[in-house]
Amino acid sequence: MDTKNSLDAPRPGLDIRVLGSIDAIDADDWNHLATAGNPFLRHEFLAALEHSGCVGTDHGWLPRHLAIYEDDTLLAATPLYVKDNSYGEFVFDWAWADAYERHGVDYYPKLVSAIPYTPATGPRLLTRDPARSQSLRKLLIDETIRLGERLGVSSVHWLFPTEEEKALLQQQDLLLRLGCQYHWHNRGYRDFDDFLGALSAKKRKNIRQERRRVAEAGVTVEIVTGDQAQARHRRMANHYYRVIYDDKFGYPTLNQAFFDEVCARLGDRLLLFFARQHGDYIAAAICFQGDQTLYGRHWGCDRKVHGLHFELCYYQGIDYCITHGLQHFEPGAQGEHKLSRGFVPTPTWSAHQVHHPEFRHAISRYLAHETDEMKDYIDALTRHTPYRRTDTCNTQEDHEKR
Repeated sequence: MDTKNSLDAPRPGLDIRVLGSIDAIDADDWNHLATAGNPFLRHEFLAALEHSGCVGTDHGWLPRHLAIYEDDTLLAATPLYVKDNSYGEFVFDWAWADAYERHGVDYYPKLVSAIPYTPATGPRLLTRDPARSQSLRKLLIDETIRLGERLGVSSVHWLFPTEEEKALLQQQDLLLRLGCQYHWHNRGYRDFDDFLGALSAKKRKNIRQERRRVAEAGVTVEIVTGDQAQARHRRMANHYYRVIYDDKFGYPTLNQAFFDEVCARLGDRLLLFFARQHGDYIAAAICFQGDQTLYGRHWGCDRKVHGLHFELCYYQGIDYCITHGLQHFEPGAQGEHKLSRGFVPTPTWSAHQVHHPEFRHAISRYLAHETDEMKDYIDALTRHTPYRRTDTCNTQEDHEKR
Protein backbone atom coordinates (compact mmCIF):
# COMPACT_ATOMS: atom_id res chain seq x y z
CA MET A 1 0.00 0.00 0.00
CA ASP A 2 2.13 2.85 -1.31
CA THR A 3 -0.23 5.69 -2.10
CA LYS A 4 -0.05 9.43 -2.56
CA ASN A 5 -2.90 11.49 -1.16
CA SER A 6 -4.18 8.22 0.26
CA LEU A 7 -6.21 9.86 3.04
CA ASP A 8 -9.43 11.67 2.25
CA ALA A 9 -9.14 15.46 1.99
CA PRO A 10 -5.44 15.94 2.73
CA ARG A 11 -4.41 19.34 4.06
CA PRO A 12 -4.02 21.96 1.30
CA GLY A 13 -0.50 22.04 -0.09
CA LEU A 14 0.54 18.87 1.71
CA ASP A 15 0.95 15.43 0.22
CA ILE A 16 0.10 12.80 2.83
CA ARG A 17 1.26 9.30 1.96
CA VAL A 18 0.80 5.86 3.50
CA LEU A 19 3.75 3.68 2.58
CA GLY A 20 4.05 -0.10 2.79
CA SER A 21 7.83 -0.03 3.06
CA ILE A 22 10.42 2.25 4.62
CA ASP A 23 12.30 1.99 1.30
CA ALA A 24 9.58 4.14 -0.25
CA ILE A 25 11.14 7.02 1.70
CA ASP A 26 14.60 8.24 0.79
CA ALA A 27 17.05 7.21 3.52
CA ASP A 28 18.74 10.61 3.77
CA ASP A 29 15.37 12.37 3.91
CA TRP A 30 14.19 10.09 6.73
CA ASN A 31 17.42 10.41 8.69
CA HIS A 32 17.25 14.21 8.49
CA LEU A 33 14.03 14.15 10.51
CA ALA A 34 14.42 14.92 14.21
CA THR A 35 15.11 11.50 15.72
CA ALA A 36 17.08 12.70 18.78
CA GLY A 37 20.04 10.57 17.75
CA ASN A 38 18.09 7.37 18.40
CA PRO A 39 19.64 4.45 16.46
CA PHE A 40 16.36 2.50 16.27
CA LEU A 41 14.74 5.32 14.32
CA ARG A 42 17.38 5.38 11.64
CA HIS A 43 16.29 4.29 8.19
CA GLU A 44 19.01 1.62 8.20
CA PHE A 45 17.60 -0.14 11.28
CA LEU A 46 13.98 -0.11 10.11
CA ALA A 47 15.01 -1.20 6.63
CA ALA A 48 17.05 -4.10 8.00
CA LEU A 49 13.96 -5.35 9.83
CA GLU A 50 11.94 -5.22 6.61
CA HIS A 51 14.61 -6.62 4.28
CA SER A 52 15.27 -9.62 6.54
CA GLY A 53 11.59 -10.48 6.93
CA CYS A 54 11.64 -9.76 10.66
CA VAL A 55 8.56 -7.60 10.15
CA GLY A 56 5.77 -8.28 7.70
CA THR A 57 2.79 -10.57 7.47
CA ASP A 58 4.66 -13.57 8.92
CA HIS A 59 5.23 -11.78 12.23
CA GLY A 60 2.16 -9.54 12.38
CA TRP A 61 4.04 -6.25 11.85
CA LEU A 62 2.73 -4.86 8.56
CA PRO A 63 4.43 -1.54 7.68
CA ARG A 64 2.09 1.38 7.02
CA HIS A 65 4.43 4.32 7.53
CA LEU A 66 2.83 7.76 7.38
CA ALA A 67 4.76 10.53 5.61
CA ILE A 68 3.92 14.18 4.96
CA TYR A 69 5.48 15.91 1.96
CA GLU A 70 5.41 19.44 0.64
CA ASP A 71 6.67 19.90 -2.92
CA ASP A 72 8.32 16.46 -2.67
CA THR A 73 10.18 17.52 0.49
CA LEU A 74 9.66 15.21 3.43
CA LEU A 75 8.37 17.34 6.32
CA ALA A 76 7.25 14.73 8.85
CA ALA A 77 6.73 11.02 9.31
CA THR A 78 5.85 8.38 11.84
CA PRO A 79 6.73 4.66 11.83
CA LEU A 80 3.46 2.74 11.73
CA TYR A 81 2.49 -0.92 11.66
CA VAL A 82 -0.78 -2.78 11.41
CA LYS A 83 -0.70 -5.53 14.03
CA ASP A 84 -2.66 -8.78 14.25
CA ASN A 85 -1.04 -9.67 17.59
CA SER A 86 0.68 -7.91 20.51
CA TYR A 87 4.04 -9.67 20.27
CA GLY A 88 7.20 -7.59 20.46
CA GLU A 89 5.58 -4.43 21.83
CA PHE A 90 6.47 -4.57 25.57
CA VAL A 91 3.34 -2.62 26.48
CA PHE A 92 1.20 -5.55 27.46
CA ASP A 93 -2.42 -5.32 26.35
CA TRP A 94 -3.26 -9.02 26.22
CA ALA A 95 -5.88 -8.52 28.93
CA TRP A 96 -7.58 -5.93 26.74
CA ALA A 97 -7.53 -8.30 23.76
CA ASP A 98 -8.94 -11.09 25.94
CA ALA A 99 -11.77 -8.85 27.16
CA TYR A 100 -12.66 -7.95 23.56
CA GLU A 101 -12.70 -11.63 22.60
CA ARG A 102 -14.91 -12.60 25.54
CA HIS A 103 -17.43 -10.00 24.43
CA GLY A 104 -17.36 -11.08 20.80
CA VAL A 105 -15.53 -7.98 19.58
CA ASP A 106 -12.38 -7.99 17.42
CA TYR A 107 -9.36 -6.37 19.04
CA TYR A 108 -7.09 -7.13 16.08
CA PRO A 109 -6.06 -5.61 13.80
CA LYS A 110 -4.78 -2.53 15.56
CA LEU A 111 -2.45 0.28 14.41
CA VAL A 112 0.78 0.85 16.30
CA SER A 113 3.45 3.55 16.17
CA ALA A 114 6.49 1.82 17.62
CA ILE A 115 9.87 0.29 16.87
CA PRO A 116 9.37 -3.46 16.52
CA TYR A 117 10.79 -5.57 19.37
CA THR A 118 12.33 -2.47 20.95
CA PRO A 119 11.10 -1.13 24.31
CA ALA A 120 13.10 2.08 24.13
CA THR A 121 11.72 5.60 24.54
CA GLY A 122 12.24 7.77 21.50
CA PRO A 123 10.48 10.14 19.11
CA ARG A 124 7.46 8.79 17.28
CA LEU A 125 6.31 12.04 15.66
CA LEU A 126 9.26 12.93 13.45
CA THR A 127 9.53 16.39 11.90
CA ARG A 128 12.10 18.34 9.92
CA ASP A 129 11.21 22.01 10.38
CA PRO A 130 11.53 23.16 14.03
CA ALA A 131 9.33 26.20 13.37
CA ARG A 132 6.45 23.96 12.27
CA SER A 133 7.18 21.04 14.55
CA GLN A 134 4.18 21.45 16.83
CA SER A 135 1.62 21.75 14.05
CA LEU A 136 3.15 18.89 12.08
CA ARG A 137 3.13 16.60 15.11
CA LYS A 138 -0.53 17.33 15.69
CA LEU A 139 -1.19 16.63 12.03
CA LEU A 140 0.63 13.30 12.29
CA ILE A 141 -1.57 12.33 15.24
CA ASP A 142 -4.75 13.38 13.43
CA GLU A 143 -3.83 11.59 10.23
CA THR A 144 -2.78 8.44 12.06
CA ILE A 145 -6.16 8.29 13.80
CA ARG A 146 -7.90 8.90 10.46
CA LEU A 147 -5.85 6.13 8.89
CA GLY A 148 -6.92 3.81 11.69
CA GLU A 149 -10.55 4.63 10.95
CA ARG A 150 -10.07 3.93 7.24
CA LEU A 151 -8.38 0.62 7.99
CA GLY A 152 -11.11 -0.39 10.42
CA VAL A 153 -8.75 -1.11 13.30
CA SER A 154 -10.00 -1.36 16.88
CA SER A 155 -7.45 1.09 18.27
CA VAL A 156 -4.32 3.14 17.64
CA HIS A 157 -1.28 3.03 19.95
CA TRP A 158 1.88 5.09 20.37
CA LEU A 159 4.45 3.10 22.35
CA PHE A 160 7.37 4.65 24.28
CA PRO A 161 6.98 8.25 23.01
CA THR A 162 9.08 11.04 24.47
CA GLU A 163 7.88 13.14 27.38
CA GLU A 164 7.14 16.06 25.05
CA GLU A 165 5.16 13.82 22.70
CA LYS A 166 3.31 12.29 25.64
CA ALA A 167 2.01 15.72 26.61
CA LEU A 168 0.91 16.40 23.04
CA LEU A 169 -0.83 13.03 22.75
CA GLN A 170 -2.62 13.70 26.02
CA GLN A 171 -3.89 16.99 24.62
CA GLN A 172 -5.48 14.99 21.80
CA ASP A 173 -7.62 13.18 24.39
CA LEU A 174 -5.75 9.88 24.14
CA LEU A 175 -5.53 7.45 27.05
CA LEU A 176 -2.08 7.43 28.71
CA ARG A 177 -0.45 4.42 30.26
CA LEU A 178 2.48 4.66 32.68
CA GLY A 179 5.23 2.05 32.83
CA CYS A 180 8.61 1.73 34.51
CA GLN A 181 12.10 0.84 33.37
CA TYR A 182 15.50 1.10 35.04
CA HIS A 183 18.01 3.51 33.51
CA TRP A 184 21.52 4.59 34.47
CA HIS A 185 22.56 8.23 34.27
CA ASN A 186 26.08 9.56 33.96
CA ARG A 187 26.65 12.26 36.59
CA GLY A 188 30.06 13.23 35.27
CA TYR A 189 31.88 10.16 36.57
CA ARG A 190 35.61 10.07 35.82
CA ASP A 191 35.76 6.28 35.66
CA PHE A 192 33.98 3.18 36.96
CA ASP A 193 35.55 3.53 40.42
CA ASP A 194 34.22 7.06 40.61
CA PHE A 195 30.74 5.70 39.85
CA LEU A 196 31.17 3.07 42.57
CA GLY A 197 32.10 5.81 44.98
CA ALA A 198 28.62 7.27 44.60
CA LEU A 199 27.04 4.04 45.87
CA SER A 200 26.48 2.86 49.41
CA ALA A 201 29.32 0.80 50.86
CA LYS A 202 27.33 -2.45 50.72
CA LYS A 203 26.32 -2.07 47.09
CA ARG A 204 29.82 -0.98 46.13
CA LYS A 205 31.27 -4.07 47.79
CA ASN A 206 28.76 -6.38 46.10
CA ILE A 207 29.53 -5.04 42.62
CA ARG A 208 33.27 -5.33 43.13
CA GLN A 209 32.82 -8.88 44.32
CA GLU A 210 30.70 -9.78 41.28
CA ARG A 211 33.26 -8.33 38.89
CA ARG A 212 36.13 -10.01 40.69
CA ARG A 213 34.49 -13.44 40.46
CA VAL A 214 34.04 -13.03 36.71
CA ALA A 215 37.68 -12.01 36.28
CA GLU A 216 38.86 -14.88 38.48
CA ALA A 217 36.94 -17.28 36.21
CA GLY A 218 39.27 -16.23 33.41
CA VAL A 219 36.69 -14.14 31.54
CA THR A 220 37.73 -11.21 29.38
CA VAL A 221 35.53 -8.91 27.30
CA GLU A 222 36.01 -7.97 23.66
CA ILE A 223 34.01 -5.05 22.21
CA VAL A 224 33.33 -5.14 18.47
CA THR A 225 31.42 -2.45 16.55
CA GLY A 226 29.21 -3.29 13.62
CA ASP A 227 31.69 -1.97 11.06
CA GLN A 228 34.45 -4.05 12.66
CA ALA A 229 32.35 -7.23 12.81
CA GLN A 230 33.62 -10.07 10.71
CA ALA A 231 31.39 -12.89 9.49
CA ARG A 232 32.12 -14.94 12.63
CA HIS A 233 31.10 -12.03 14.87
CA ARG A 234 27.84 -11.61 12.99
CA ARG A 235 27.14 -15.33 13.26
CA MET A 236 27.83 -15.24 16.99
CA ALA A 237 25.53 -12.23 17.43
CA ASN A 238 22.71 -14.18 15.84
CA HIS A 239 23.60 -17.31 17.82
CA TYR A 240 23.63 -15.62 21.21
CA TYR A 241 20.45 -13.71 20.42
CA ARG A 242 18.69 -17.01 19.73
CA VAL A 243 20.17 -18.89 22.70
CA ILE A 244 18.08 -17.03 25.26
CA TYR A 245 14.88 -17.97 23.41
CA ASP A 246 15.91 -21.60 23.12
CA ASP A 247 16.70 -21.73 26.85
CA LYS A 248 13.65 -19.91 28.15
CA PHE A 249 10.68 -18.93 26.05
CA GLY A 250 9.38 -17.13 23.01
CA TYR A 251 10.23 -17.07 19.35
CA PRO A 252 13.42 -15.44 18.01
CA THR A 253 12.13 -13.07 15.37
CA LEU A 254 15.49 -11.56 14.41
CA ASN A 255 17.67 -13.61 12.07
CA GLN A 256 21.09 -13.81 10.47
CA ALA A 257 20.11 -11.59 7.57
CA PHE A 258 19.10 -8.86 10.01
CA PHE A 259 22.40 -8.97 11.91
CA ASP A 260 24.40 -9.05 8.68
CA GLU A 261 22.64 -5.96 7.34
CA VAL A 262 22.45 -3.97 10.56
CA CYS A 263 26.17 -4.51 11.22
CA ALA A 264 27.06 -3.33 7.74
CA ARG A 265 24.71 -0.34 7.63
CA LEU A 266 24.69 0.95 11.23
CA GLY A 267 28.44 0.67 11.71
CA ASP A 268 29.65 1.84 15.12
CA ARG A 269 26.09 2.42 16.31
CA LEU A 270 25.94 -1.33 16.90
CA LEU A 271 28.09 -2.69 19.74
CA LEU A 272 28.80 -6.35 20.42
CA PHE A 273 30.19 -7.16 23.87
CA PHE A 274 31.71 -10.65 23.66
CA ALA A 275 32.80 -12.62 26.71
CA ARG A 276 35.72 -15.00 26.27
CA GLN A 277 36.92 -17.61 28.72
CA HIS A 278 40.39 -19.05 28.16
CA GLY A 279 40.14 -17.91 24.55
CA ASP A 280 36.69 -19.38 23.85
CA TYR A 281 33.69 -17.19 23.11
CA ILE A 282 31.02 -17.99 25.71
CA ALA A 283 28.52 -15.09 25.68
CA ALA A 284 27.53 -11.84 24.02
CA ALA A 285 25.49 -8.74 24.80
CA ILE A 286 24.10 -6.76 21.88
CA CYS A 287 23.80 -2.99 22.31
CA PHE A 288 23.00 0.02 20.16
CA GLN A 289 24.60 3.43 20.57
CA GLY A 290 22.78 6.73 20.16
CA ASP A 291 24.16 10.25 20.36
CA GLN A 292 23.70 10.38 24.15
CA THR A 293 22.42 6.94 25.15
CA LEU A 294 23.54 3.32 25.09
CA TYR A 295 20.73 0.81 24.64
CA GLY A 296 21.11 -2.77 25.81
CA ARG A 297 18.92 -5.11 23.79
CA HIS A 298 19.82 -8.82 23.82
CA TRP A 299 22.19 -11.25 25.44
CA GLY A 300 22.91 -14.99 25.53
CA CYS A 301 25.55 -17.39 26.82
CA ASP A 302 26.83 -20.92 26.20
CA ARG A 303 28.60 -21.33 29.52
CA LYS A 304 27.40 -20.33 32.97
CA VAL A 305 29.72 -18.11 34.96
CA HIS A 306 28.60 -16.52 38.21
CA GLY A 307 27.92 -12.82 37.68
CA LEU A 308 28.58 -12.91 33.91
CA HIS A 309 25.16 -11.52 33.04
CA PHE A 310 25.70 -8.49 35.30
CA GLU A 311 29.22 -7.94 33.98
CA LEU A 312 28.37 -8.17 30.30
CA CYS A 313 24.94 -6.53 30.29
CA TYR A 314 25.37 -3.82 32.95
CA TYR A 315 28.90 -3.08 34.17
CA GLN A 316 30.54 -3.16 30.75
CA GLY A 317 27.83 -0.82 29.45
CA ILE A 318 28.26 1.61 32.34
CA ASP A 319 32.02 1.59 31.85
CA TYR A 320 31.57 2.20 28.12
CA CYS A 321 29.26 5.16 28.74
CA ILE A 322 31.72 6.77 31.15
CA THR A 323 34.66 6.24 28.80
CA HIS A 324 32.84 7.55 25.73
CA GLY A 325 30.89 10.37 27.37
CA LEU A 326 27.42 8.91 26.91
CA GLN A 327 24.89 10.31 29.36
CA HIS A 328 22.43 7.45 29.73
CA PHE A 329 22.26 3.66 29.62
CA GLU A 330 18.94 1.91 29.02
CA PRO A 331 19.51 -1.83 29.43
CA GLY A 332 16.04 -2.97 28.36
CA ALA A 333 12.67 -3.65 29.91
CA GLN A 334 11.86 -4.83 33.43
CA GLY A 335 14.24 -6.16 36.07
CA GLU A 336 14.21 -4.89 39.66
CA HIS A 337 17.64 -6.49 40.10
CA LYS A 338 19.02 -3.55 38.10
CA LEU A 339 18.21 -1.20 40.98
CA SER A 340 21.03 -2.44 43.22
CA ARG A 341 23.48 -2.03 40.33
CA GLY A 342 23.03 1.69 39.84
CA PHE A 343 19.97 1.86 37.60
CA VAL A 344 17.09 4.03 38.79
CA PRO A 345 13.32 3.66 38.18
CA THR A 346 12.31 5.76 35.20
CA PRO A 347 8.77 6.40 33.90
CA THR A 348 7.86 5.25 30.41
CA TRP A 349 4.67 6.05 28.56
CA SER A 350 2.27 4.89 25.90
CA ALA A 351 -0.84 6.53 24.44
CA HIS A 352 -3.97 4.78 23.19
CA GLN A 353 -6.91 5.72 20.99
CA VAL A 354 -9.70 3.18 21.64
CA HIS A 355 -12.63 3.44 19.25
CA HIS A 356 -15.22 1.26 20.99
CA PRO A 357 -16.98 3.61 23.47
CA GLU A 358 -17.73 1.01 26.16
CA PHE A 359 -14.26 -0.46 26.05
CA ARG A 360 -12.71 3.02 26.02
CA HIS A 361 -14.57 3.79 29.24
CA ALA A 362 -13.53 0.49 30.84
CA ILE A 363 -9.89 0.84 29.79
CA SER A 364 -9.82 4.45 30.98
CA ARG A 365 -10.99 3.38 34.43
CA TYR A 366 -8.45 0.54 34.49
CA LEU A 367 -5.61 2.88 33.51
CA ALA A 368 -6.54 5.38 36.23
CA HIS A 369 -6.10 2.71 38.90
CA GLU A 370 -3.01 1.24 37.25
CA THR A 371 -1.36 4.66 36.98
CA ASP A 372 -1.84 5.38 40.69
CA GLU A 373 -0.33 2.01 41.56
CA MET A 374 2.58 2.51 39.17
CA LYS A 375 3.34 5.95 40.60
CA ASP A 376 3.42 4.49 44.11
CA TYR A 377 5.68 1.69 42.85
CA ILE A 378 8.13 4.11 41.21
CA ASP A 379 8.18 6.36 44.29
CA ALA A 380 8.87 3.41 46.59
CA LEU A 381 11.72 2.16 44.41
CA THR A 382 13.20 5.64 44.10
CA ARG A 383 13.53 5.79 47.88
CA HIS A 384 15.66 2.62 47.79
CA THR A 385 18.26 3.39 45.14
CA PRO A 386 21.81 2.21 45.96
CA TYR A 387 23.31 5.70 45.95
CA ARG A 388 24.67 7.44 49.01
CA ARG A 389 22.38 10.04 50.54
CA THR A 390 23.53 13.09 48.56
CA ASP A 391 23.37 11.10 45.32
CA THR A 392 19.97 9.72 46.30
CA CYS A 393 18.68 13.28 46.68
CA ASN A 394 19.91 14.10 43.19
CA THR A 395 18.28 10.96 41.84
CA GLN A 396 14.97 11.91 43.47
CA GLU A 397 15.18 15.41 42.00
CA ASP A 398 15.82 13.99 38.54
CA HIS A 399 12.84 11.67 38.93
CA GLU A 400 10.55 14.51 39.98
CA LYS A 401 11.66 16.61 37.00
CA ARG A 402 10.71 13.76 34.68
